[in-house]
Amino acid sequence: FHRPHPRNRSVFPDPFPVRQPPFPPAHPFLFTASDCSALTNNPAHPATMPNQRAEALKGQGNQFFKTGQYQAAIGKYQEATSIDPNVPSYWSNMAACYEKLGDYDAMAESARSCIKADRAFVKGYFRLAVAQKNLNDLAGCVKTLESGLAVQSSNPDLKRMKKEVQELQRGEQVATYCRKAEEMMQGGDIPGAYKTLELASRLDAGNPDIERMMARVKPKYEKMEARRKAGLSATEIYKERGDEKYKSADFEGAIELYAQCIENLKREGKELSELSLKAHSNRAACYKQISNFDGVIEDCTAVLEIDPENVKALIRRAQAFEGVERYRFALQDVKTVLAMPFDKVGRSNFDLCNMMQHRLNRTVQQLKAMG
Repeated sequence: FHRPHPRNRSVFPDPFPVRQPPFPPAHPFLFTASDCSALTNNPAHPATMPNQRAEALKGQGNQFFKTGQYQAAIGKYQEATSIDPNVPSYWSNMAACYEKLGDYDAMAESARSCIKADRAFVKGYFRLAVAQKNLNDLAGCVKTLESGLAVQSSNPDLKRMKKEVQELQRGEQVATYCRKAEEMMQGGDIPGAYKTLELASRLDAGNPDIERMMARVKPKYEKMEARRKAGLSATEIYKERGDEKYKSADFEGAIELYAQCIENLKREGKELSELSLKAHSNRAACYKQISNFDGVIEDCTAVLEIDPENVKALIRRAQAFEGVERYRFALQDVKTVLAMPFDKVGRSNFDLCNMMQHRLNRTVQQLKAMG
């Protein structure tokens, strides 16, 4: 909840109550003269005379709101913002009217104007998040809520809504995984369906739909896996056993098995094979888990000799370079990723590299300044 804007001390009834200690309004819909006096004497909010005409228009808008005349109320709030666009409550009240009318695009626009008027007015973030949720922009909604919580971390409305929206996101992701798994099953991609259902199960363990689908897929997958493993060479078996060790978090054991796989491939003259790429990549992941950055760099470099545009290897190597304070090399790998097509990189990797680039640029500039 929020303290009213310093210029918004009108005694006109306000249908959008904002409560925040130490000055909660005496009535849930009305800021009284004593409430306004308390705010005026609060050193955190220096006194500023409100525009009387704008406040009168706001009061008229409030009356229209109370009687359900939302379009008329919007007109009054718009007039008030044309006089003083820097009072966030005018925009917030306008957004509330648009919410009543179900016009969530206009609500979002009003809420953004509210935030622009006063970035400390937390109600603006809540209004925008409500609009984004109704527009099914769940990712944007979470970002807005996080911005609001950065202003007021204890706000219960923002915290509650963030939890609700994240639950919706989780449900949508599970449903997407289930649809994808069903499509894979219909297309005969049993391993793909099994792995997709495993991902869904991690998000929603015990989900009856997932368990029902898994009961159909798992027996077929296990039979296929048994046939596949029976045909593996000794070198391939080392890699398979390394994967199993990695999954059980035995990273040192996995490293030994990947090393045996890689040595066998060298003896067979298959250093540039797909299996070699996977073994080096997986061993790099193990080295990263135990913070052996030199090992990560060496294995990622081996991967990049086979596949120069391997995004995973470039990002891992950049992180390892940063870990050993070789910032310019890290920055070079990050820039290589950011120069690739967005579809190849993906949103999460792009965001990660963008963040790393800003951090590494600052570090490099600081080092230059230090001579």
